[in-house]
Amino acid sequence: MRDTLRFLLGDEPRELRDVDPSMTVLDWLRLEERRTGTKEGCNEGDCGACTVVVGRLDGDRLRYEAVNACIRFLPTLDGCQLLTVEHLKGPDGALHPVQQAMVDEHGSQCGFCTPGFVMSMLALYLNEERPAEDRIDDALAGNLCRCTGYAPIVRAAQRMYDLGDRARDRFALATEAVAERLRALRDEEVLCVGRDGRRFFAPATEGQFADLLLQHPDATIVSGATDVGLWVTKFQRVLPDIVWTGRVAELRRLHETDAALEIGAAVTYTDAADAIAALYPDFGELIRRIGAVQVRNAGTIGGNVANGSPIGDTPPALIAAGATVVLRLGIERRTLPLEDFFLAYGKQDRRPGEFVEKIVLPRPAPGALFRAYKVSKRFDQDISAVCGAFLVELDNGRVSRARLAFGGMAATPKRAAAAEAALVGQSWSEASVRRAMAALREDFTPLADWRAGADYRATVAANLLLKLFVETTEEEAATRLVGPGRLAHA
Repeated sequence: MRDTLRFLLGDEPRELRDVDPSMTVLDWLRLEERRTGTKEGCNEGDCGACTVVVGRLDGDRLRYEAVNACIRFLPTLDGCQLLTVEHLKGPDGALHPVQQAMVDEHGSQCGFCTPGFVMSMLALYLNEERPAEDRIDDALAGNLCRCTGYAPIVRAAQRMYDLGDRARDRFALATEAVAERLRALRDEEVLCVGRDGRRFFAPATEGQFADLLLQHPDATIVSGATDVGLWVTKFQRVLPDIVWTGRVAELRRLHETDAALEIGAAVTYTDAADAIAALYPDFGELIRRIGAVQVRNAGTIGGNVANGSPIGDTPPALIAAGATVVLRLGIERRTLPLEDFFLAYGKQDRRPGEFVEKIVLPRPAPGALFRAYKVSKRFDQDISAVCGAFLVELDNGRVSRARLAFGGMAATPKRAAAAEAALVGQSWSEASVRRAMAALREDFTPLADWRAGADYRATVAANLLLKLFVETTEEEAATRLVGPGRLAHA
């Protein structure tokens, strides 16, 4: 095992041994490095004031991503480069084009959120050439401005491309040199750092990962920490042992076969989105509304499944599509339908030491109708009140197969068996859909909480079935909210 955490802070190497396993990158920057440009706002990955840019190797290529420092554990920086707002000014003190654009367009008011916006804009600047305004809106959706200054910030994101040559940007010019330094940090050893008897394990192979969980079956498995991070920052939980998926190449693998898309448990939303959208376009759009860019760059589909939350957004879509989950315990593997993985609230069919290895998403049958709907109080960055995902196959105008799955309606993500039975064998018509809507009362008795009342959830769930029918039979119906105040066809 290696007992030293190694990464680059800008151009400076860092080697740390005595590390609190669940110390966040934000706390380390502010409390130990005294780099206070990175701000603490919500401390739960919502407001973006803590946004930093992490450079990591994707194969042998350096890739920059905006992430939330407030819920990212420090040891997950192993083998990466960390950039903060302090790194942007040039050697002569000149502002970076991203910063200068914010000044020119008066994008900063009170200034508290500004460093986070700047870092999200830097990631956009380094990765994309002149994105459209809706793409800028999406890239900045994870950064909140309490002074309501979004319009000048969007103008700054447009102007930054006029103030510098991206190809000659010093970060772009240093890409290969940084990649070479990160490649030199690679090894096949298990990283183990800790403090006060608590440990953070980062295995390099799936075999090491499986062995560690056999040795430490009560350890907390962490991928993006977009949920587990809140256990620490909000609930003040102490995690004795953590095992991280992030260095395991096999778990970060996307593999396409003739029959399915295999999604490794550590594949992020960002990495999976295009491949999933190619098979199920509506699923891709659902992923775009999970958290914000910072969350999607860190969070994983495997983590969303393994956590078993009844309001996780990907399980209903995966269940509707007929996905299976592959579980591994030591060298033993087993596969089960994803809907069978969720047993009860907070309980999954997973034995001590067993972990989610991958999700297998089958390709849709030709002509299959698939839709996924997320209903929440806000369009961006909000948890679903109801999430519905539906797959319907027709044979000569009659429903030959129906898979209707919901989140937020029960203690687990769940199929609507009675509604499915009301559809199968019937004509694809409004009358049959309305019978299925009525049958939902047999499938669910939703709870009321601060996100939505029981009656609201029941009504919305039924109406989503009607929306499915309208979208698949009336091509010109504008039924989709694609952004604040913007409607579009499905």
